[in-house]
Amino acid sequence: MFGFAKGIGASGGFAGLAAFSDMHVLIFPVASQLGPQWITCPMALRQTGIAEFSELGDLPEQQVVYRKADGTAAQPPLNLGWLLLPVKTDWQQLGEIAQKIEVLGIPGYIISRLGVVSDKLFTHIVNSNLEVRTSVAIDPVTGAAEEGALFTYEAMPRGTVLFGELTCRNPKHFKINQDDVKAVDSPEKVRDVVNGANSYLEHLGIGGMGSRGMGRLRVLATKELADADKPGKEVS
Repeated sequence: MFGFAKGIGASGGFAGLAAFSDMHVLIFPVASQLGPQWITCPMALRQTGIAEFSELGDLPEQQVVYRKADGTAAQPPLNLGWLLLPVKTDWQQLGEIAQKIEVLGIPGYIISRLGVVSDKLFTHIVNSNLEVRTSVAIDPVTGAAEEGALFTYEAMPRGTVLFGELTCRNPKHFKINQDDVKAVDSPEKVRDVVNGANSYLEHLGIGGMGSRGMGRLRVLATKELADADKPGKEVS
């Protein structure tokens, strides 16, 4: 954001003022006999940086899925893809987790189908339920499929909830050809510009393979400024 590359025969070049971290999976949708379920784990919740999740410990039992009780006396096992797990409803912290992530703007239909598994199981569930798509390279000369160029790639299913970090650098720490940056004058204004572009990501997407519908995302919520993130400092 607000950066540019060094041109041919030109001097300079300017790094962007907004830096985006890698995105991490927070809640992952999985097919089951009860319809889609959204699964998370303690490690993913702790990594969000939300204070209430920082002390979240391991689950009481590692080989089960914790869900909200649905009113039936006996909870039948639940399949998450190919994995069949016993269901438990007695983990008290599940309700607190649901309330906290609701504040982040996560839709109610996800929260009502939320399940929590151990960190180890979460890794297997995500890796086993990615979408595998098959495609073929196109010969740019003929416009037809290129022989021997069939390939597959993995994609996260629609409805995956991701989280990441945005670092907004202070423009006063940078110069362009010895001149001050004029587009914005504070980290907060850098973040305002980024937030103003959020609505475009849902329709135009971000990253590669946009013509195939990849990279489209909806920004649900952004973290408010912490006390340490005051004007003159970089904002995350």
